[in-house]
Amino acid sequence: MNRLDKAILFSKVAHEAIGQKRKYTGEPYFNHPLRVMKLVASVLPDDEDAQIVALLHDVVEDTDVTLAFIRDEFGQRVERGVFALTDTPTVEGGPNRKERKKMDRERIAKAEGWIQTVKVADMIDNTSSIVENDPNFAKVYLEEKRLLMKVLKDADPSLKEDAEKFLTSA
Repeated sequence: MNRLDKAILFSKVAHEAIGQKRKYTGEPYFNHPLRVMKLVASVLPDDEDAQIVALLHDVVEDTDVTLAFIRDEFGQRVERGVFALTDTPTVEGGPNRKERKKMDRERIAKAEGWIQTVKVADMIDNTSSIVENDPNFAKVYLEEKRLLMKVLKDADPSLKEDAEKFLTSA
């Protein structure tokens, strides 16, 4: 089994093992990272690591999978990408959402362009669902993403343009 197929299977199993579904649609959660991977592949067709990171970008955040496991199975470059894309966790008594999102922006601003490209693909896939299904939260989400777009200077220009359309039309 090649690395990409291994990552597809791993992501699917990791999300299904905890019964994870998409918040608004109830669809299998794995559909999200698969769509993100396809967007990434459309602009980085020769970057297997970027496609693997797209598939794994939520597993550390959402499951018991560790960054060490990601490194051991998929290598340091993939681990670096997953780390950069993993949201700062909510911790009782810890930073509030606004502070956590600022920390996330600061981390991703320092990431390489290919990692920023995965983030933009993730944003594109998430935005339409949130805007369509949760207009109240969409106001907060869209403002967070507008701030995020300002720091994603090295992401793929065509995906950034698509994301900007989503953010301005919503």
